[in-house]
Amino acid sequence: MTPFWTAVIFVLLALFLWRWSRPKNFPPGPWPVPGLGNFLQVDFSNPLPEFKKLAKKYGNVFSIYMGNNLVVVLHGYHALREALVNYGPLFADRPVDPMLDRLLENRGIVGARYGQSWKEQRRFCLMLLKNFGLGKTSMETRIFEEAKHMVKYFKENEGHAFDPRPIISNTIGNIMSCILFGRRFAYEEETLHRILKQISEISLTLCTFWGELYNAIPLIRGLPLPFQKAIKNMDIIKGFLHDIIEEHKRTFTPGDPRDFIDKYLEEIAMRQNDGSSFNDENLHTLMFDLLESGSNTQASATLWSLLLLMTYPDIQEKCYGEIHSVFDGKEEISYMDRADMPYTTAFIHEVQRFAAIVPFGVSHCFTKEVSFLGYTISPNTRVVIDLSSALWDESQWKFPNEFNPANFLNGDGEFVKPDAFLPFSAGPRMCLAENLSHMETFIIISTLLKHFEFFWPEKSTVPDLTRAFAIVHFPIPYKVGYKSR
Repeated sequence: MTPFWTAVIFVLLALFLWRWSRPKNFPPGPWPVPGLGNFLQVDFSNPLPEFKKLAKKYGNVFSIYMGNNLVVVLHGYHALREALVNYGPLFADRPVDPMLDRLLENRGIVGARYGQSWKEQRRFCLMLLKNFGLGKTSMETRIFEEAKHMVKYFKENEGHAFDPRPIISNTIGNIMSCILFGRRFAYEEETLHRILKQISEISLTLCTFWGELYNAIPLIRGLPLPFQKAIKNMDIIKGFLHDIIEEHKRTFTPGDPRDFIDKYLEEIAMRQNDGSSFNDENLHTLMFDLLESGSNTQASATLWSLLLLMTYPDIQEKCYGEIHSVFDGKEEISYMDRADMPYTTAFIHEVQRFAAIVPFGVSHCFTKEVSFLGYTISPNTRVVIDLSSALWDESQWKFPNEFNPANFLNGDGEFVKPDAFLPFSAGPRMCLAENLSHMETFIIISTLLKHFEFFWPEKSTVPDLTRAFAIVHFPIPYKVGYKSR
């Protein structure tokens, strides 16, 4: 080989090594394949097992290439708490995410960048959700009313095992619909069920291979590949929300708000000349954010609860014993009664821990260059937080790898919540719907157990506790068996 070609090969090799090398003092990780990054090494249909292996090899702060994009992954309770809590606002920004930006347009609260607009929208949502009633009816009453419709449906279909997901999704969706839109949808209507299904399909695309491929390779974004379905679904959902908002504008009476939309329209009118972020565009995205976070995750929690009650009948009976003693002839149980129901409260929290219902939070980034656990991470670097790794951290839980409500009980049988319980994330970006989620699960599960005993309907099989990986972990579809108590 001539000196010329030797030099050419040397230069190309040097360029290759420079292009795919990590910055100085950056978290370590596996060597990438040019153009593909680590797509061939990490199964993005469910990356959790591979992330666990990479954490063991490289430590709880490591990095991977998603295509040409270098991404940091945080694994384990201590790394997550350091970032989410101790770094707080410094870790509250969102990185550039082409797929999420295409769908949410940097509006609302879930995908919006950290700044004044995001703070205004989040503060407004928190204010209304903390006031609960959003009108003349309390939040508890809304949940009880919807739970009655669900119990009626179960009683009408007793004797026939069925897939509970449609009815559970509609029940949870109706609670959010009453808060946001001021109305519920009859179970036989397809409208709400169809919208919730489309939201689930969007969530699945965002966190799996096709969503990551959209982010990594700009040239393919216009091709007829599976991620186009998420974009189409979002357009349909936007149309649905647009029609509801326009109907509210036609029928809205200033000073007499019926629901969240009316309150937001009041805010737009009141602040239209002060340069605030309250406008129609943010309202549309905010409606999607709240419908997704308040419906999908809660439906999953309820479905997991039913599955685990059937899987562990002894746990079901302990919960029923508490519920029966507290109800004691009352028509409805109060959320305040949870103080006298430590085992049931522990069961509900253990469902959220065991199922890791939201395995990853939405990606974060730092607002400036930081020294984080010995590494230097620049602003706008995408950081993935593996929430499931905190929920299953063997150093933090008594029974990390099994379902056991004792994870939330002390030696005296009292309910305790360990610091590693992070299913809703933590810090400034913590999920808005955490308190609502706990209230819904407590009231719905207590109400169902008051009326029914649940059992696995297929005697020749056992329940499958496999988690169907997505932004929201749903259980594998199953049928529920039950009888009236």
